[in-house]
Amino acid sequence: MLRAPHVPQLPRISPRLVAALLAGGALLFAGWLWLRDSSLVRVQRVTVTGVHGFGARAVRSALETAAQDMTTLNVDQGALRAAVASFPLVKGVQAHASPPHGLRIVVDERTPVGVIDSGSQQVAVADDGTLLREIPVSGLPLIIVRVPPGGTRVGDRPTQAKVDLLAAAPAVLRARVTRVTLGGHGLTAFLNSGPQIRFGDGRRLHAKWIAAQRVMADPGAQAATYIDVRVPERPAAGGLTLAQGGAPQSLTASSAAPGTVASAGSTTAADGTTTTMPATTAPPITATPTTTAPAAGTAPAVTTTTP
Repeated sequence: MLRAPHVPQLPRISPRLVAALLAGGALLFAGWLWLRDSSLVRVQRVTVTGVHGFGARAVRSALETAAQDMTTLNVDQGALRAAVASFPLVKGVQAHASPPHGLRIVVDERTPVGVIDSGSQQVAVADDGTLLREIPVSGLPLIIVRVPPGGTRVGDRPTQAKVDLLAAAPAVLRARVTRVTLGGHGLTAFLNSGPQIRFGDGRRLHAKWIAAQRVMADPGAQAATYIDVRVPERPAAGGLTLAQGGAPQSLTASSAAPGTVASAGSTTAADGTTTTMPATTAPPITATPTTTAPAAGTAPAVTTTTP
Protein backbone atom coordinates (compact mmCIF):
# COMPACT_ATOMS: atom_id res chain seq x y z
CA MET A 1 0.00 0.00 0.00
CA LEU A 2 1.50 3.32 -1.10
CA ARG A 3 1.74 6.09 1.46
CA ALA A 4 1.41 9.78 0.60
CA PRO A 5 4.70 11.71 0.86
CA HIS A 6 5.14 13.76 3.99
CA VAL A 7 4.82 17.50 3.34
CA PRO A 8 6.42 19.61 6.06
CA GLN A 9 4.22 22.32 7.41
CA LEU A 10 5.44 25.89 7.51
CA PRO A 11 5.79 27.32 10.96
CA ARG A 12 2.94 29.54 11.99
CA ILE A 13 3.82 33.18 12.41
CA SER A 14 2.65 34.62 15.63
CA PRO A 15 0.25 37.56 15.32
CA ARG A 16 2.27 39.27 18.00
CA LEU A 17 5.42 38.99 15.84
CA VAL A 18 3.60 40.49 12.88
CA ALA A 19 2.33 43.34 14.99
CA ALA A 20 5.82 43.97 16.39
CA LEU A 21 7.37 44.06 12.90
CA LEU A 22 4.73 46.49 11.66
CA ALA A 23 5.17 48.69 14.68
CA GLY A 24 8.96 48.66 14.24
CA GLY A 25 8.64 49.58 10.58
CA ALA A 26 6.29 52.42 11.40
CA LEU A 27 8.70 53.75 14.00
CA LEU A 28 11.62 53.60 11.58
CA PHE A 29 9.63 55.44 8.91
CA ALA A 30 8.53 58.09 11.38
CA GLY A 31 12.11 58.47 12.54
CA TRP A 32 13.30 58.91 8.95
CA LEU A 33 10.68 61.60 8.32
CA TRP A 34 11.74 63.41 11.46
CA LEU A 35 15.43 63.21 10.61
CA ARG A 36 14.89 64.23 6.97
CA ASP A 37 13.41 67.57 7.98
CA SER A 38 15.24 68.12 11.28
CA SER A 39 17.79 70.79 12.09
CA LEU A 40 20.42 68.06 12.34
CA VAL A 41 20.69 68.04 8.53
CA ARG A 42 19.50 71.56 7.71
CA VAL A 43 21.35 73.30 4.86
CA GLN A 44 23.86 75.79 6.24
CA ARG A 45 26.49 76.07 3.51
CA VAL A 46 25.41 76.78 -0.08
CA THR A 47 27.91 76.87 -2.96
CA VAL A 48 26.65 78.13 -6.34
CA THR A 49 28.80 77.51 -9.44
CA GLY A 50 28.36 78.01 -13.19
CA VAL A 51 26.81 81.49 -13.09
CA HIS A 52 28.92 84.34 -14.50
CA GLY A 53 26.72 86.45 -16.77
CA PHE A 54 24.38 89.39 -16.30
CA GLY A 55 22.56 89.24 -12.96
CA ALA A 56 24.91 86.63 -11.48
CA ARG A 57 24.70 88.10 -7.99
CA ALA A 58 20.89 88.08 -8.04
CA VAL A 59 20.85 84.45 -9.24
CA ARG A 60 23.16 83.36 -6.42
CA SER A 61 21.06 85.23 -3.87
CA ALA A 62 17.80 83.66 -5.09
CA LEU A 63 19.25 80.15 -4.94
CA GLU A 64 20.82 80.63 -1.52
CA THR A 65 17.55 81.97 -0.12
CA ALA A 66 15.56 79.05 -1.51
CA ALA A 67 18.08 76.52 -0.20
CA GLN A 68 17.93 77.82 3.38
CA ASP A 69 14.48 76.24 3.79
CA MET A 70 15.78 72.78 2.81
CA THR A 71 17.74 69.97 4.40
CA THR A 72 20.45 67.89 2.80
CA LEU A 73 18.13 64.86 2.99
CA ASN A 74 15.20 66.67 1.37
CA VAL A 75 16.41 68.89 -1.48
CA ASP A 76 13.57 70.36 -3.56
CA GLN A 77 14.89 70.70 -7.13
CA GLY A 78 11.60 72.20 -8.30
CA ALA A 79 11.81 74.98 -5.72
CA LEU A 80 15.33 75.84 -6.86
CA ARG A 81 14.24 76.02 -10.51
CA ALA A 82 11.27 78.20 -9.57
CA ALA A 83 13.56 80.55 -7.67
CA VAL A 84 15.48 81.42 -10.86
CA ALA A 85 12.67 81.08 -13.41
CA SER A 86 12.62 84.85 -13.96
CA PHE A 87 16.28 84.93 -15.05
CA PRO A 88 16.44 84.22 -18.82
CA LEU A 89 20.15 83.39 -18.74
CA VAL A 90 19.54 80.41 -16.45
CA LYS A 91 18.87 77.28 -18.47
CA GLY A 92 18.72 74.83 -15.57
CA VAL A 93 20.02 73.96 -12.09
CA GLN A 94 21.24 70.77 -10.43
CA ALA A 95 21.69 70.38 -6.66
CA HIS A 96 24.11 67.98 -4.96
CA ALA A 97 23.79 67.49 -1.19
CA SER A 98 26.74 66.92 1.11
CA PRO A 99 25.26 65.87 4.49
CA PRO A 100 25.00 66.99 7.12
CA HIS A 101 24.91 70.70 6.13
CA GLY A 102 26.43 71.28 2.67
CA LEU A 103 24.63 71.88 -0.66
CA ARG A 104 26.29 72.54 -4.02
CA ILE A 105 24.15 74.04 -6.81
CA VAL A 106 25.41 73.92 -10.41
CA VAL A 107 23.82 76.44 -12.80
CA ASP A 108 23.57 75.70 -16.54
CA GLU A 109 23.78 79.15 -18.11
CA ARG A 110 22.87 80.30 -21.62
CA THR A 111 25.45 82.27 -23.62
CA PRO A 112 24.42 85.52 -25.35
CA VAL A 113 25.81 85.30 -28.90
CA GLY A 114 24.21 88.20 -30.77
CA VAL A 115 21.69 91.00 -30.84
CA ILE A 116 18.66 90.92 -33.13
CA ASP A 117 18.26 94.43 -34.56
CA SER A 118 15.03 95.42 -36.34
CA GLY A 119 15.87 99.12 -36.44
CA SER A 120 13.29 100.02 -33.80
CA GLN A 121 14.22 97.34 -31.28
CA GLN A 122 17.29 95.41 -30.18
CA VAL A 123 17.05 92.10 -28.32
CA ALA A 124 19.91 89.87 -27.22
CA VAL A 125 19.68 86.22 -28.26
CA ALA A 126 21.22 83.14 -26.63
CA ASP A 127 23.07 80.27 -28.27
CA ASP A 128 19.90 78.13 -28.20
CA GLY A 129 17.68 80.81 -29.78
CA THR A 130 16.15 82.08 -26.53
CA LEU A 131 15.44 85.82 -26.56
CA LEU A 132 17.14 87.61 -23.65
CA ARG A 133 15.06 90.77 -23.34
CA GLU A 134 16.61 91.98 -20.08
CA ILE A 135 20.23 91.46 -21.11
CA PRO A 136 22.50 94.36 -22.23
CA VAL A 137 23.34 94.16 -25.94
CA SER A 138 26.54 96.19 -26.01
CA GLY A 139 29.37 94.48 -27.89
CA LEU A 140 27.29 91.64 -29.35
CA PRO A 141 27.30 90.90 -33.12
CA LEU A 142 24.37 92.36 -35.06
CA ILE A 143 21.71 90.14 -36.65
CA ILE A 144 19.66 92.44 -38.89
CA VAL A 145 15.95 91.62 -39.29
CA ARG A 146 12.97 93.51 -40.73
CA VAL A 147 10.37 92.64 -38.10
CA PRO A 148 10.95 92.79 -34.30
CA PRO A 149 10.98 89.29 -32.80
CA GLY A 150 8.05 88.19 -30.66
CA GLY A 151 7.64 85.48 -28.07
CA THR A 152 10.47 83.94 -26.12
CA ARG A 153 12.46 82.27 -28.94
CA VAL A 154 13.60 83.00 -32.48
CA GLY A 155 10.75 82.01 -34.75
CA ASP A 156 12.08 82.10 -38.34
CA ARG A 157 14.68 79.92 -40.02
CA PRO A 158 16.92 82.62 -41.58
CA THR A 159 17.42 84.31 -38.21
CA GLN A 160 17.95 80.96 -36.47
CA ALA A 161 20.60 80.09 -39.08
CA LYS A 162 22.53 83.26 -38.15
CA VAL A 163 22.19 82.44 -34.45
CA ASP A 164 23.51 78.92 -35.11
CA LEU A 165 26.48 80.40 -36.97
CA LEU A 166 27.42 82.57 -33.99
CA ALA A 167 26.78 79.77 -31.50
CA ALA A 168 29.21 77.49 -33.38
CA ALA A 169 31.97 80.11 -33.44
CA PRO A 170 34.98 79.79 -31.12
CA ALA A 171 34.68 82.43 -28.40
CA VAL A 172 37.88 84.18 -29.52
CA LEU A 173 36.48 84.66 -33.05
CA ARG A 174 32.89 85.42 -31.99
CA ALA A 175 34.25 88.34 -29.98
CA ARG A 176 35.54 89.83 -33.25
CA VAL A 177 32.33 89.41 -35.26
CA THR A 178 30.45 92.68 -35.84
CA ARG A 179 27.50 91.31 -37.84
CA VAL A 180 26.26 88.29 -39.78
CA THR A 181 24.23 88.27 -42.98
CA LEU A 182 22.50 85.80 -45.27
CA GLY A 183 22.86 86.67 -48.94
CA GLY A 184 24.52 85.77 -52.21
CA HIS A 185 27.39 83.95 -50.49
CA GLY A 186 25.12 82.28 -47.96
CA LEU A 187 25.93 82.91 -44.31
CA THR A 188 28.64 85.54 -43.95
CA ALA A 189 30.36 86.84 -40.82
CA PHE A 190 32.05 90.24 -40.82
CA LEU A 191 35.03 90.61 -38.49
CA ASN A 192 36.32 93.73 -36.81
CA SER A 193 39.71 94.59 -38.36
CA GLY A 194 39.60 91.40 -40.37
CA PRO A 195 38.15 89.68 -43.43
CA GLN A 196 34.60 88.60 -44.00
CA ILE A 197 34.09 84.85 -43.75
CA ARG A 198 31.75 83.16 -46.23
CA PHE A 199 30.15 79.97 -44.92
CA GLY A 200 27.57 79.12 -47.58
CA ASP A 201 24.86 76.95 -45.97
CA GLY A 202 24.41 76.12 -42.30
CA ARG A 203 25.99 72.66 -42.42
CA ARG A 204 29.28 71.71 -40.72
CA LEU A 205 29.63 75.12 -39.08
CA HIS A 206 32.18 73.95 -36.51
CA ALA A 207 34.45 72.55 -39.24
CA LYS A 208 34.10 75.78 -41.23
CA TRP A 209 35.07 77.95 -38.28
CA ILE A 210 38.13 75.76 -37.68
CA ALA A 211 39.11 76.11 -41.34
CA ALA A 212 38.72 79.90 -41.08
CA GLN A 213 40.97 79.97 -38.01
CA ARG A 214 43.68 78.04 -39.87
CA VAL A 215 43.54 80.40 -42.82
CA MET A 216 43.70 83.47 -40.59
CA ALA A 217 46.77 82.00 -38.86
CA ASP A 218 48.55 81.65 -42.24
CA PRO A 219 50.94 84.63 -42.71
CA GLY A 220 50.28 84.51 -46.43
CA ALA A 221 46.59 85.25 -45.92
CA GLN A 222 46.90 88.18 -43.52
CA ALA A 223 45.88 90.74 -46.15
CA ALA A 224 42.86 88.77 -47.43
CA THR A 225 39.57 90.69 -47.61
CA TYR A 226 37.48 87.52 -47.42
CA ILE A 227 37.85 83.83 -46.57
CA ASP A 228 35.67 81.27 -48.32
CA VAL A 229 35.07 78.14 -46.22
CA ARG A 230 32.03 76.79 -48.00
CA VAL A 231 34.08 73.63 -48.50
CA PRO A 232 36.06 73.49 -45.23
CA GLU A 233 38.64 71.02 -46.61
CA ARG A 234 39.54 73.56 -49.34
CA PRO A 235 39.31 77.08 -47.88
CA ALA A 236 40.21 80.06 -50.04
CA ALA A 237 41.63 83.45 -49.03
CA GLY A 238 40.46 86.14 -51.47
CA GLY A 239 41.17 89.76 -52.24
CA LEU A 240 44.95 89.38 -52.37
CA THR A 241 46.98 91.16 -55.03
CA LEU A 242 49.79 89.40 -56.86
CA ALA A 243 52.28 91.33 -54.72
CA GLN A 244 50.55 90.02 -51.58
CA GLY A 245 50.79 86.42 -52.75
CA GLY A 246 47.54 86.05 -54.65
CA ALA A 247 47.36 83.58 -57.53
CA PRO A 248 46.62 84.70 -61.09
CA GLN A 249 42.90 84.82 -61.88
CA SER A 250 43.39 82.29 -64.70
CA LEU A 251 44.38 79.68 -62.12
CA THR A 252 42.01 80.46 -59.28
CA ALA A 253 38.94 80.55 -61.48
CA SER A 254 39.40 76.89 -62.37
CA SER A 255 40.65 75.68 -58.98
CA ALA A 256 37.93 77.20 -56.85
CA ALA A 257 36.23 74.87 -54.42
CA PRO A 258 33.18 73.06 -55.76
CA GLY A 259 29.98 74.98 -55.26
CA THR A 260 31.67 78.44 -55.12
CA VAL A 261 30.61 81.20 -57.49
CA ALA A 262 32.74 84.26 -58.23
CA SER A 263 30.69 87.43 -58.26
CA ALA A 264 31.15 91.18 -58.39
CA GLY A 265 29.05 94.23 -57.68
CA SER A 266 26.38 94.51 -54.99
CA THR A 267 24.42 91.67 -53.45
CA THR A 268 21.36 92.18 -51.28
CA ALA A 269 20.98 89.77 -48.37
CA ALA A 270 17.73 88.14 -47.39
CA ASP A 271 17.74 90.28 -44.24
CA GLY A 272 17.84 93.51 -46.23
CA THR A 273 21.57 94.29 -45.92
CA THR A 274 23.75 95.01 -48.95
CA THR A 275 27.31 93.80 -49.50
CA THR A 276 29.43 95.43 -52.22
CA MET A 277 32.27 93.51 -53.83
CA PRO A 278 34.79 95.06 -56.23
CA ALA A 279 34.14 94.24 -59.87
CA THR A 280 36.88 92.25 -61.60
CA THR A 281 37.62 91.27 -65.14
CA ALA A 282 38.92 87.75 -65.44
CA PRO A 283 41.22 86.92 -68.37
CA PRO A 284 40.65 83.71 -70.32
CA ILE A 285 41.36 80.54 -68.36
CA THR A 286 44.69 79.18 -69.50
CA ALA A 287 45.42 76.45 -66.97
CA THR A 288 43.48 73.99 -64.87
CA PRO A 289 45.58 72.57 -62.05
CA THR A 290 44.63 69.27 -60.45
CA THR A 291 43.91 69.34 -56.72
CA THR A 292 43.52 66.53 -54.26
CA ALA A 293 41.90 66.48 -50.86
CA PRO A 294 44.36 66.72 -47.94
CA ALA A 295 45.19 63.59 -46.02
CA ALA A 296 43.37 62.97 -42.78
CA GLY A 297 44.81 64.90 -39.84
CA THR A 298 46.54 67.55 -42.00
CA ALA A 299 45.58 71.20 -42.30
CA PRO A 300 43.56 72.07 -45.42
CA ALA A 301 45.41 73.74 -48.24
CA VAL A 302 44.70 77.47 -48.64
CA THR A 303 43.83 78.79 -52.09
CA THR A 304 44.55 82.47 -52.65
CA THR A 305 42.70 84.55 -55.21
CA THR A 306 43.24 88.02 -56.61
CA PRO A 307 40.53 90.66 -56.31
